[in-house]
Amino acid sequence: MLAVEIREFGSPEGLALIDRTAPAPAAGQVLIATEAIGVGGVDAVIRRGTLAAYGFAKGHIPGSEVAGTVIAVGEDVENSWIGQRVWAFTGLGGGYAEQAIAPVDEIVPLPAGLSAVDGVALGSSGVVAHFGLSHARFAPGESVLVRGAAGSIGIMTVQLAARGGAGAVAVTTSSVERGERLRALGATHVLDRSGDGGAYAPTGYDVVIDVVAGPDLPSFLDKLNPNGRMVVVGVVGGQPPADFGTTMMAAFRKSTSFATFSADTVAAPDRHAVRAGQFAAASRGELHTVVHEVLPLEQAVSAHYKMDAGEVFGRIVLTP
Repeated sequence: MLAVEIREFGSPEGLALIDRTAPAPAAGQVLIATEAIGVGGVDAVIRRGTLAAYGFAKGHIPGSEVAGTVIAVGEDVENSWIGQRVWAFTGLGGGYAEQAIAPVDEIVPLPAGLSAVDGVALGSSGVVAHFGLSHARFAPGESVLVRGAAGSIGIMTVQLAARGGAGAVAVTTSSVERGERLRALGATHVLDRSGDGGAYAPTGYDVVIDVVAGPDLPSFLDKLNPNGRMVVVGVVGGQPPADFGTTMMAAFRKSTSFATFSADTVAAPDRHAVRAGQFAAASRGELHTVVHEVLPLEQAVSAHYKMDAGEVFGRIVLTP
């Protein structure tokens, strides 16, 4: 089978298209003929070598999210899965390939009305957005700021906050054009990357969902209302300053809260229930997936260059 591996850590040029023996599913696993492969921020972080200390080595195949058809099953897996169209979480690798392995407890059937491309545009991001808002104890009527709203997680957070009755949904983004697209998805205020939205933007927010983190995170803590909550769901901008907590301590009397959120802390049945509901909503047109571009697998290098350049609105999807 064809696959893309990390030949060298660093720039996208370190990715290489290779021919590798197709894997065989072990006990509790399924083998999927991929139709769509999500390109995510964590793929870029791994490719850069940032997570080398966690055991990622040269030869690693990136990709954690695929959709396609189950073509084989391992021991203890029901044969009825064979032939089913599914979304799958492959872990932290293995997805950039014509065939991918996934644990059977990490697959969800795709409804007939949802394409494989839309499945990987929604499958992970929708769950993170849902539980990120829940982790922030978001309630109807509250104001929400989504920092880094142009990515797939941000786009889903905007939609879910709007559907959940937010009093205001503000977004940070890099251009007027992106701002208008986010307004069409439910945003009510468009801010620049620093969080400035002019005279008509809210002066504070009850909830901040941050996909970016990075060196500017403390300035967004300053935007929390009294009893406001910030939840960081991604670190595409890198780690925040080591002393970012001093910003909260300086505003001690506002009783603000800070938390991180990873979907790894949610039980698989709960994740799958939300994911299945979102797939059904998307197939009915109630949730909207945003696909920046669909590229063939052999153009993974180009996909990563676009990610690094900040060009992507929504999600890039690879197809074998």
